[in-house]
Amino acid sequence: MSGAAPLHTLSVGTAGPRIAFLHGLFGQGRNWSQIAKALAGPDGTGARSTVVDLPDHGRSPWSQEFSFEGYAASVADTLRGIDADASWVVVGHSLGGKTAMLLALQHPELVSRLVVVDIAPKSYGSLERFSGYIEEMQHLPLAELTNRGDAEARFEEPNPGVKAFLLQNLRRDGDSWRWQANLDLFAADAATGTDSVIAAWPESAAQLPPFTGPVLWIAGSESTYITDEDLPAMRALFPKVRQLTVKGATHWVHTDAPEIVVEALRLFIHPLTEPA
Repeated sequence: MSGAAPLHTLSVGTAGPRIAFLHGLFGQGRNWSQIAKALAGPDGTGARSTVVDLPDHGRSPWSQEFSFEGYAASVADTLRGIDADASWVVVGHSLGGKTAMLLALQHPELVSRLVVVDIAPKSYGSLERFSGYIEEMQHLPLAELTNRGDAEARFEEPNPGVKAFLLQNLRRDGDSWRWQANLDLFAADAATGTDSVIAAWPESAAQLPPFTGPVLWIAGSESTYITDEDLPAMRALFPKVRQLTVKGATHWVHTDAPEIVVEALRLFIHPLTEPA
């Protein structure tokens, strides 16, 4: 995917360390806007953040087939296009966390520090936990929708937060509606069951040298995505990893506890803002 069109990004802040935020499956860069604005501060000089729409999401180009290597290459090209000489703090959640980990391993010169949010470098078996969401999205009769309220009424998801999260992918073009997320690609991957590439961890990562920069590994205490058994694999790839478990937070840690995540990120990037 390297050499493809740049990914869609939004910038927050005017000075300070460069930070890139990568979202999870069915997310968008703007999911990190609250955190990015808080880090920039009222005068915008606390950090220069870039929130990224990953391939197949938001306003970014779609790919023909999914690969973490392709995602990481697209992010690398996009960040270099923004600032060719910068070394970035890269923050990734879930799918974006796997992409961020591979980016750091493949392009260590591009990443000064890494923050991985509620995901581990392992296979999760399948996309079974997302299959219901994908089916709900596929069953929404786009041609019949009259407005967004109509879409919300027809969308059969009982959890209001999940419903709002998924429906952010619905976009109106004139009189028609479409999904911004590459739904067919994700559905095809989910249909492969335990052969899912999205749920897996790329085998190519094992052939790469460890990333020797500082790494912050954030987990939600109410999430099952990270277990104690994941630490050896994480430490093998990222020997300077430090763990932080946010009490009461689910998989969407930055949504459940934004103030804690902001403070943790401030402390983590503080050495980069120290005077020489």
